[in-house]
Amino acid sequence: MKHYPSYLTLLESGELDCRVAALLELLEPCTVCPRNCRVKRLSDRRAVCETGRYAEVASWCVHRGEEPCISGPMGSGTLFFAHCNLACVFCQNYQISQEWRQGEGVKSAGELAEIYLELQSAGVHNLNWVSPSHVVPQAVEALAIATRRGLRLPVVYNSGGYDSIETLRLLDGIVDIYMPDLKYAEEGAALELSTAVGYGPNSQAALKEMWRQVGPLQMDEAGVARRGLLVRHLVLPNQMSQTEAVLTFLATELGKDVAVSLMSQYHPCYKAGEHSLVARTVRPGEYARALEALERAGLQEGYVQDLSSPGNYRPDFFRDGHPFGEE
Repeated sequence: MKHYPSYLTLLESGELDCRVAALLELLEPCTVCPRNCRVKRLSDRRAVCETGRYAEVASWCVHRGEEPCISGPMGSGTLFFAHCNLACVFCQNYQISQEWRQGEGVKSAGELAEIYLELQSAGVHNLNWVSPSHVVPQAVEALAIATRRGLRLPVVYNSGGYDSIETLRLLDGIVDIYMPDLKYAEEGAALELSTAVGYGPNSQAALKEMWRQVGPLQMDEAGVARRGLLVRHLVLPNQMSQTEAVLTFLATELGKDVAVSLMSQYHPCYKAGEHSLVARTVRPGEYARALEALERAGLQEGYVQDLSSPGNYRPDFFRDGHPFGEE
């Protein structure tokens, strides 16, 4: 019998434990993400992502500011992993992705499972892993524990798109909703702004694998996502995000029924001021051209934003209470 969330089927068959074991093997030497640093993370060695044997967690909360199908009326149970396998100069989460002190917020698998269950007890629609690409083994290890303790939330995989195909294949049947970024189509921008070697081909291959696993976005009767792929694309100034090429790829390689969240919320955070081409917000004409490209590509599923958005989505992980100021 098929269960929902999908990982319940894997638990019942014993396959979930096999996946945990296979994912943990990727940590030594580490090939969890496309960087393939090959350090011995099971021995708590660290490289680009600055994360060793255990995940570091920066924050968790009930988040009502995601796309409507993710937040729904009750909110998304959002868990922000510290550090990242990207180094985006404009990252709005830079306080935890780039400046997080190594070793803070370390959570064992059992402690991470307790956070999952705490979020579920708040009545949220899903378990939303933010920046999980470098800690997939640890996240799934905790999932297996929490599921045995009653976790029944579908998993949202909310990544920067720089994901390993091998790792994603081990998530087949575990993740119900993929919500990756597709930041760039061109390698020069990916290197300059995110120091991501091979971002274009890696992210495109990753999205194809996600699409193979879950297909188009499916909603329940309340309009909350149950399964599927939702691709985020942040429009950058001066065409640095190559929006038309990104949207053309999605329409031609995945299909015109893929859901896209086309975001105008860019704000020059972190070190963006040091890069003249991304040192300002997006102009109305630039976002209008992005909307025209969306229409030309024939992509009609998903979300767009208005130009007031740059001031609405910036978190502060050092403030008291909710990082987005939500209640």
